[in-house]
Amino acid sequence: QVQLVESGGGLVQAGGSLRLSCAASGRTFSSLRMGWFRQAPGKEREFVAAISRRAYSTYYADSVKGRFTISRDNAKNTVYLQMNSLKPEDTAVYYCAADGRGVITDSWSDAYWGQGTQVTVSS
Repeated sequence: QVQLVESGGGLVQAGGSLRLSCAASGRTFSSLRMGWFRQAPGKEREFVAAISRRAYSTYYADSVKGRFTISRDNAKNTVYLQMNSLKPEDTAVYYCAADGRGVITDSWSDAYWGQGTQVTVSS
């Protein structure tokens, strides 16, 4: 079992920045592929960003490319999502995900999930 706890959400004005954190436990962190997803009201959960186990690769949704950066600190068992130039359409609950898959673009169908953290961007 992997436990994931997100933090860092909040209310920010358009153009502002936030950094989300996700602390993982229950499994060797460096064996986990990590990702961020989000779900806006009335919409399906969507992929945001992913990072490979050793941080050799990252992958982003087109909607956040160039504005968001995913990173990880394997010594702290934590993955981060730095969000810059935030837009009202970035408003959503952001979820951390983890699994042991080796290919960064693989399905997340059997991933572990955190409880989510709310991000609200005002215009």
